[in-house]
Amino acid sequence: LNMSAAARRLLVGGNWKSNGSKSFVKDFSKSVLNKIKYDQKKVQIVVAPVSIHLGDALNHVSNGIHVSAQNLSAFDDGAYTGEISASQLVDFGIDWAILGHSERRHIFGESNHFVASKVKKADDFGLNIIACIGETLDQREGGNTMQVCEDQLSAIREEVEDWSKIVIAYEPVWAIGTGKTASSEQAQEVHEGLRSWLVKNVSQEASDKTRILYGGSVSDANAEELIGNPDIDGFLVGGASLKPAFETIIKACNDISK
Repeated sequence: LNMSAAARRLLVGGNWKSNGSKSFVKDFSKSVLNKIKYDQKKVQIVVAPVSIHLGDALNHVSNGIHVSAQNLSAFDDGAYTGEISASQLVDFGIDWAILGHSERRHIFGESNHFVASKVKKADDFGLNIIACIGETLDQREGGNTMQVCEDQLSAIREEVEDWSKIVIAYEPVWAIGTGKTASSEQAQEVHEGLRSWLVKNVSQEASDKTRILYGGSVSDANAEELIGNPDIDGFLVGGASLKPAFETIIKACNDISK
C-alpha cells in the first residue's frame, strides 16, 4: 500500500443532481443524514442539493456534514443572467462546489477550458472543489481513457497551481446512472495513473494529499470492494445518495482500515 493513503481523509459526496424538494431536504436530513454514525476525523461527508435548496440544506443538515453547490459561474457578479457566482456562494455559507460533472460537460457543452475557469474562480474564493473527470465508452474502447482524463486535469493545471482545495472525482461516463460500474481493478488502475500524473504535473505533495474519489453507479453493494483499493479515497455518489443506501456507503468507508 502506498504510505500516504493512511494520511488522506476519506470523502463521500452525495450529488443529488436535479432531484428533491424542500420537504425531501428536511426529511432526509432528519431521518438519514443527521443519524449517520461515523468518525469525522476519518471520513468527510458532503451533500449537494439543487441551488434553490442550499439554504434548506444549511438549515437542516448537521452531524458535521458539509453542503455543496453542484455548479457555479465562471464569472464574477454582474450581468450574467441565471448564474450564481463563487462569491455569492461563499457569502451564503457554502464551502464546497462540484465542477465539471459529466452532465455539465456532455449535456450543457462545458469544455475542459470552461470547467477549468470555474475551478479557478472557485479556488480564488476559497471554495473546496470536487473536480469531475472521466471518459465515455467510445473513448475507453479506443484506449484513450488516461489521455482524456489527463487532458481534463491539464486544463485545470493551467489555471490553478495550488491543489490543496481540489478533490478529483473520476467518473467513467459509461458507468454513471447505467448500473455498470468500473471493476475494482479498472478503477484502481485509473486512480493510480491519476496519482502518477499529479507527481509529474503538479507535485509529489499534491499526489500524496489529493483525494481521488470514484463515481459511477456507486452503491451499497459495491462500495466495500472499491474502497479497499489504495488509491480510491472515497466516492461521489449519485442516485444512491438520495436513499438510505448512502449510509451503507459511508459505513464502508468508515470501517475500512488503510
